[in-house]
Amino acid sequence: MSGHSKWSTIKRKKGAEDAKRGKIFTKIGREIEIAVREGDPDPDTNFRLRLVIDKAKQANMPKDNIERAIRRGAGLEKTEDLQRITYEGYGPGGTAVMVQVLTDNRNRTVSDIRRAFSRHGGNLGENGCVAWMFEPKGYITVPMNGYDPDELFEIALEAGAEDVVIGEDMVEIYSGIDDFQNVQEAISEAKIDTETAEMSMIPQTKVSLSLSDGLKLMALVDALEELDDVEQVYTNLEITDEMFEQYAEES
Repeated sequence: MSGHSKWSTIKRKKGAEDAKRGKIFTKIGREIEIAVREGDPDPDTNFRLRLVIDKAKQANMPKDNIERAIRRGAGLEKTEDLQRITYEGYGPGGTAVMVQVLTDNRNRTVSDIRRAFSRHGGNLGENGCVAWMFEPKGYITVPMNGYDPDELFEIALEAGAEDVVIGEDMVEIYSGIDDFQNVQEAISEAKIDTETAEMSMIPQTKVSLSLSDGLKLMALVDALEELDDVEQVYTNLEITDEMFEQYAEES
């Protein structure tokens, strides 16, 4: 499963850029609304909501924005009629792409997504065409920051993690969805700061592409993530160090 961290690093950089122009606050606000609507407005009893609020705080989202989003989700303020939808398709080289959206207008969203695929060498597919290539997992990343990786390994496994990947500057922790809350809470109780803690779609196998096609796929992911309705994009690309370095130079 290792290597997912390169996508996390890219998303962190993009998130910081989006935060500067306030774009990320709108997306996170929608996630908060849906989390409240699908659960309840109390983060102590709504684990998904707690994760999104943590994400909001990491993005320095103002407290008032968070509270307004919670009120909208609880039906206390006027809001959009949001729907959570997943679209699937193929990127350059036949790579699998999954796009999770929150939208109040299906027609607008599917048109925007189809346009992004076609402009970047991919095509939108039918429901189910690539979903079988991914597994829902809990995904947590912990920057080293002086932490003992062996201690992290033990804490995560004892709490129910399936896999712990120790890199040079980051530890990646994977768990089944049912064990995710236990793992996240065990790490939090150990006073260990996480960079990412989310429910993710992890590819069962990765696809290797040429540098050119790999960069085209990364451009497609960028284009999709720029869309206002897009919440998350997942792909099964194996990002090489060369792709990562060139992407960083061009971004």
